[in-house]
Amino acid sequence: MPPVTINGDTGIVTPMYNGSITANAVTPSVNMKNRIINGAMVIDQRNAGASVTPNGSYTLDRWQGQNSQTSKYTVQQDAGAVTPPVGFTDYLGVTSSSAYSVLTGDYFFLAQTIEGYNIADLGWGTANAKTVTLSFWVRSSLTGTFGGSIRAGGFNQSYPFTYTINSANTWEYETITITGATSGTFGSTNGNGLQVCFGLGAGSTYSGTAGAWSGSNLVSATGATSVVGTNGATFYITGVQLEVGSTATSFDYRPYGTELALCQRYFFNIASGASKAIGMGSYETASRMSLMINLPVSMRTSPTLVQTTGTSYYYIYRNSDYDSFNSFTLAAGSSTLGYSNIINLSNNSEMSGTAGQSGYVASDNAAVNLSVSAEL
Repeated sequence: MPPVTINGDTGIVTPMYNGSITANAVTPSVNMKNRIINGAMVIDQRNAGASVTPNGSYTLDRWQGQNSQTSKYTVQQDAGAVTPPVGFTDYLGVTSSSAYSVLTGDYFFLAQTIEGYNIADLGWGTANAKTVTLSFWVRSSLTGTFGGSIRAGGFNQSYPFTYTINSANTWEYETITITGATSGTFGSTNGNGLQVCFGLGAGSTYSGTAGAWSGSNLVSATGATSVVGTNGATFYITGVQLEVGSTATSFDYRPYGTELALCQRYFFNIASGASKAIGMGSYETASRMSLMINLPVSMRTSPTLVQTTGTSYYYIYRNSDYDSFNSFTLAAGSSTLGYSNIINLSNNSEMSGTAGQSGYVASDNAAVNLSVSAEL
């Protein structure tokens, strides 16, 4: 590139690197073109790779397992230990737990709800709505037509879609182009913007015609294969990307630390297992302990406390002695403290110290799981 002169200074202008756009390749990018967080399924703060049976709950970070009936499928990071597609290290694995016949009002699906701030530029719900493309890698023990949908944050508009899995137990790359919605309620702040759904089985109440927007609450397409209908059926997915435009481009690979921070806006695991340091605490009174925790990122909203509880789950070590206690209370969230990344945990009535004493607080049981959540 030839030298250029700007304000009297001559030098070389180097273009900003924005990553390769080679089809299906995995190359770094400095832009967040992908509106999906944890699309490569590398973050699993809650379960650390363990299998879970979702009940409308989160599995891998940012991915919910939704269901109208319980115990019909499990979710695990890298379930089945198959080799992921080239360029990826992890995937989300679904395994059907029975041969369940889906009823009219049933629904089973994976979903990621995208915050309004992250899709506001799409202009959905207006005449200026932009076209987007959804792409992903998928592998199943079943073949045929599979379904999913994109739903408005207000669940009053849906776009069912289909894709075909041609070969069992083989990774296949899928792309779906979706014309932007010109009506419906799509959030543009820190609430629900839109939701991307991958159907695992849905009755007629929640299924509709593929390829068009509908003023209904739909999670899959009519006639789609039911994963929960076959005992032991598997459904694996990774490399999920939602981007502006009518063509799928290379997966927007982000550094692990960046992806983790994006996840921690919605969920942060403070401590799991025994002997994990939590923070420095102090006695407000002889029977009340308090500690402040700095969160790694600003959370979407004031979080709620998520914890397992039991006997002697935590302790505060001070003055060559320690107090054991069973649980925390979220005394104040981030917004109530006037900050976006600080919380105050406390315990009242299980202490036996001296007001003004301080010490370090740690977990004291392998079953401990202490987190904060600001999920959508």
